[in-house]
Amino acid sequence: MTELIEHTADTATGPVVELSMQQALNRALRTLLSENGDTLVFGEDVGTLGGVFRVTDGLQKEFGADRVFDTPLAESAIMGMSVGLAMNGWRPVPELQFDGFAYPAVDQIVNQVARMNYRTRGAMPMPVTLRLPSFGGIQAPEHHGESLEALFAHTPGLKVAVPSDPGEAYRLLLQAVRCDDPVVFMEPKARYWDKRPVELAEPTEPVGTSRVVRRGSHGTLIAWGAMVHRCLQVAELAAEDGVELEVLDLRWLTPLDTEGLAASVRRTKRAVVVHEAPLTAGLGAEIATRVTDACFGDLAAPVQRVTGFDVPYPAGPLEPQYLPTIDRVLLAVQRTLEY
Repeated sequence: MTELIEHTADTATGPVVELSMQQALNRALRTLLSENGDTLVFGEDVGTLGGVFRVTDGLQKEFGADRVFDTPLAESAIMGMSVGLAMNGWRPVPELQFDGFAYPAVDQIVNQVARMNYRTRGAMPMPVTLRLPSFGGIQAPEHHGESLEALFAHTPGLKVAVPSDPGEAYRLLLQAVRCDDPVVFMEPKARYWDKRPVELAEPTEPVGTSRVVRRGSHGTLIAWGAMVHRCLQVAELAAEDGVELEVLDLRWLTPLDTEGLAASVRRTKRAVVVHEAPLTAGLGAEIATRVTDACFGDLAAPVQRVTGFDVPYPAGPLEPQYLPTIDRVLLAVQRTLEY
């Protein structure tokens, strides 16, 4: 059977606890609030309620309403306040309740958060980590499911992180909040309740590093967030027919781990990029180009993309038809094997 790479108690440098992604993020925030008195957590319903997905549950009671607090339902104001706090030495961790609510704050994110360090020649870094419940898979109403990663990854000055499981959520959030650069931390809503053993250890890999989740030899599936789980399902099914697929979790979309991408594809000779966002001008196009540039002489087939469709993100019962399915990914793999 193909090797599935996981953190286990045998290799752990910290305790291993069974946690959901929601619980792992909560643990990370507790650690961050405890270690640095300048860290602030705020946003829409994050205080008394503990967040719409309960990621901040109990934090206000433990750290006080001066450090974990609710804001008005005004995304532009939340991000504008984050800029002012960062300029005055604080380390803000704002949360916008859903990704689709981020559009009113794009002005502050793109023109202030992303540019202030550059504009001031390093005099005013922006250690802001925007926590953004993202993507689809929960069949929510309109504006409650979006894939905005290409927008943020295209903005110079921003880093973009996307965890795919509870352990990654814990370690990536520690890295993001401790980073002096602004980070858009996109949490896949569909995986909040994914529960598995989590090693409560310090992150050891640098920012901008991908990881191979499953080893394979016939092709690489490249994904982030909830689509990593989808690709693992595809790899299991393909293995039943003797096709061993490698699954690469990008983790950081900016900076993008081009070396890690190239190393995997050079081993397997084929690549399929899977993401929830629409096809046109999606991040998969950038990834396909980088893979082709770095691996042109090694590729046995053109890079394939399996994505959402070029329509507005659908609500409710239409989501399963919009999101990349196992069958669509398997079909893309088959196309690469036919060359």
